[in-house]
Amino acid sequence: MTHGSTINRPTIAIVGAGFAGLGMAISLKRAGLTDFTVFERGDDVGGCWRMNTYPGAACDVPSHLYSFSFAPNPRWSRRFAPQPEILDYLQHCAREYDLHPHIRLRTAVESAVYDDTENTWAVTLADGTVSVFDLVVFACGQLSRPATPHVPGIEKFEGTVFHSAQWDHDYPLAGKRVAVVGTGASAIQFVPKIADEVASLHLFQRSAPYVIPKADYPYSQRVRRVFAALPAVQRLSRWLTYVTLEPRVIAFNRYPGLMKLFAWRYRRLVAKSIPDPDLREALKPDYPIGCKRILISNDYLASLAGPHVDVVTEPIAEVGPSSITVAGGTSVEVDAIIFGTGFHATDFLRGISVTGRDDTDLHTVWADGAYAHLGLTVNGFPNMFLLYGPNTNLGHTSIILMLEAQMRYIIEATRLLRVRRGSAIEVRTDAQSVSNDAVQAALSETVWNQGCNSWYKTASGKNTNNWPASTAKYIRMTRSVDEDDYTWGRSSA
Repeated sequence: MTHGSTINRPTIAIVGAGFAGLGMAISLKRAGLTDFTVFERGDDVGGCWRMNTYPGAACDVPSHLYSFSFAPNPRWSRRFAPQPEILDYLQHCAREYDLHPHIRLRTAVESAVYDDTENTWAVTLADGTVSVFDLVVFACGQLSRPATPHVPGIEKFEGTVFHSAQWDHDYPLAGKRVAVVGTGASAIQFVPKIADEVASLHLFQRSAPYVIPKADYPYSQRVRRVFAALPAVQRLSRWLTYVTLEPRVIAFNRYPGLMKLFAWRYRRLVAKSIPDPDLREALKPDYPIGCKRILISNDYLASLAGPHVDVVTEPIAEVGPSSITVAGGTSVEVDAIIFGTGFHATDFLRGISVTGRDDTDLHTVWADGAYAHLGLTVNGFPNMFLLYGPNTNLGHTSIILMLEAQMRYIIEATRLLRVRRGSAIEVRTDAQSVSNDAVQAALSETVWNQGCNSWYKTASGKNTNNWPASTAKYIRMTRSVDEDDYTWGRSSA
């Protein structure tokens, strides 16, 4: 067991080594706080970009905005970077900022327990090792644990089964009869990549997504040389991307009627890509646009028009040893089943036991849906911070903007804790209630509150994921720590 240091030189645990965890580590180093450890359960850094290696994996936010402002990358090959380049970027950042001495790979965190007397966190690892820290920062993300629904009979299936986030690269799909379950953000990327090589593809669709064109294009070598030689040009590109995307928040959060423009783009793409009227009807979403995530792709819809591709809208009734039967009784023979069914997005910190002040269990506190003050701190859990926490997800621009605001806030909170010579920082219950009530009230007016179910919501219908305003507003709200929102010792509000 190791012990935390004095709060003047705090020891800090960071859980996760994706964008959030690496960005937090870099921010700490830049602020002169070097006594931190990053725990990563995987065998390398990269988070979801290490885990999701399925064919066609790429970002749906332009590269120049989907990167740290303090670490621009002039080498992006395209406007929307593919997964290998994003992973390479994160690995480069870890090397560039000399983070590896602080990172413990293949090290899963099982629990974190707050000590009321010492005001420290005991972090227990999967191997039973316990380390004690003054502060803990959870940077586990919202999309880190694959969600595979239970399908009756799946245990009897004799073929190959895997989730898109756990892609089986050793299984050759060429010439195989393949079933894909789910039509979310991952499926619309890998389906076009495998459609031409499989013998048949049966796409089981519960709800059709809205898909609009992706304004993607390659950056030439000449353009990349300009970005490298003149960093101001890339900063301008980043800024122009931001001012292009940010106004879309008006449609998502204030005037849903403006979403009709996206609906028109979807209908136009369907008309261009799908000649069969029956298939066009099957691909018609049954919910208002924006209620679920709007997807971008230039080849997904066209790939569904192939003669060997079948879009199945009836629910799966049962899986047999080599077949899938739908509710109407029809069966199809398949060799492999690929789940493109997303993640346990609303189960924040899934798989980690967190115990706060007075033996309070965080998952019990969150039983009716996760919440946190500004998505960052939770009453009853002093010296604990969240990155990409509850209600900080976006539908219109880059999450990196939110993460960098959160990192600055945590650095400022740590600085204040040292200045005050306090032993613990804990958000007051009244401040937490006011901020979360405001978020939920604002969410009721957004496109996400139009009656549909989505990964943004819990089973009870509470939206625990999205931020119902602009990134500019969030950055403004987190620019400085309101000291009156917190207590600075052991006692709570």
